[in-house]
Amino acid sequence: MNFIETISSNNIILTEGAIIERLKREFKYPLDEVLSNAAMIYDEEGKILLEKLYREYIDIAVNSGFPIMLLTPTWRANKERIKKANVNIDKINTDAFKFVDTIRKFYKGFAEKIFIGGLTGCKGDAYKPEEALSESEAYLFHKEQMNALAIAGVDFLFASTMPEINEVKGMAKAMSETNIPYVISFVIRGDGKMLDGTPLVDAIKIVDDSVLVQPVFYMTNCIHPDVLSKSLNKIIDAENILAKRLFGIQANASDKSPEELDTLDELHADSPHNWAKGMVDLNKKYNLKVLGGCCGTDARYISSIVDLLKLTP
Repeated sequence: MNFIETISSNNIILTEGAIIERLKREFKYPLDEVLSNAAMIYDEEGKILLEKLYREYIDIAVNSGFPIMLLTPTWRANKERIKKANVNIDKINTDAFKFVDTIRKFYKGFAEKIFIGGLTGCKGDAYKPEEALSESEAYLFHKEQMNALAIAGVDFLFASTMPEINEVKGMAKAMSETNIPYVISFVIRGDGKMLDGTPLVDAIKIVDDSVLVQPVFYMTNCIHPDVLSKSLNKIIDAENILAKRLFGIQANASDKSPEELDTLDELHADSPHNWAKGMVDLNKKYNLKVLGGCCGTDARYISSIVDLLKLTP
């Protein structure tokens, strides 16, 4: 099955837990100031470490039988940063896909259940919506990376940790023109609003109405599962937009706000079991079928989701 068919026919799809956060805090790896973890694919030590993390998450999927969505290490491989690093945007995005695809091919028969998304993010700080681009600026800024990832061969495009609606609209337009399925993940607060104040329901409707080819679905990330559950319970959604369009979460291990997390020197995290319980509850109550982790999570958290699902009818 292809990516869209897999999403439609499965009630559980795993996705990776934290990557960049683990590299910084757990492994103390010196990430490139410009390209973050994208530069690791050209460093032998970096490649070994990055592959280790991807394999941890894939192995959980293999043992569970659930499909898994992986993301290329290209969150910061946009045209501005590429120019500053003096590398080629097509080459680094293609090489990043090939790196993850080589790992996928190792799993032979299970490889057909591993889907690789071309990861991208906003131009500025994901916790500072005031740094966002306008719609037209965003379209021009993100178009090159979207095209590079699409040509490289990714199964889908993935815009992660998006805090502001206008940059999302421009990004969605660029993604929609590639003929590749795409997914958008918003960073939201406990009140169910993006960091710029746009309500989640409105954000989905705005993006869907702004493009000819809509995202396959939407997700949210950088929010604790219990915080998201409480916010979803309060949202008035007369048209059932969330039930139709919000399919997943990459959840923080902490229930603190984005601003609080951004200033913490020490990692703040819920236990894997408690966190996973919240994730499974989201799946049962709100049909969030794509389940993965963000800041503070690791393989233990993703494994705990699987363990709880085995015990849940």
